Amino acid sequence: MRRHTPHTRLKRFISDVYTHTPLTKMVLLLIILWLVFSLGLYLVERGIAGSSIQSYSEALYWGVAAFSTAGIADTPVSGLARLIGGVWIVIGSLLFFGTIVATVTTYFMRPMQRPHKKIIDTIEYNLEQLDALSLDELDLLKETVDGLITHVEQLKAKHLSAHTPE
Repeated sequence: MRRHTPHTRLKRFISDVYTHTPLTKMVLLLIILWLVFSLGLYLVERGIAGSSIQSYSEALYWGVAAFSTAGIADTPVSGLARLIGGVWIVIGSLLFFGTIVATVTTYFMRPMQRPHKKIIDTIEYNLEQLDALSLDELDLLKETVDGLITHVEQLKAKHLSAHTPE
């Protein structure tokens, strides 16, 4: 019997999040848009008197400060930069917070979308806990498993008889 260490469980969790949630795609999209909007803001604001954004690195910082809604981003000086910044704040915030909500929701709703997988995962989890069961619990588990095996064999026989030509 396989025992899962916390490290293995973490790897499985990360694999599940990567495979079954939109996190990776959304983070990649967020990074690309952050780079693009920061570049746009920098190109519009550079050289304008009174602007706090005179380098691309300052624009990158502004992009993170703006979409994180921390309220620490300086207001751009030019009208076009304000428009770019406003659009970025809305899109960046929606993507950032939406990604968190979508990832958590998708991760926890996944077993409900595939009941057969939930059953298998539950069995695997409980098998990992066998060492902690009392003798009475082990007897009950054996009876349950025996009943499950009998039921599965009946279902298979029923399925085979329904698909066998007479």
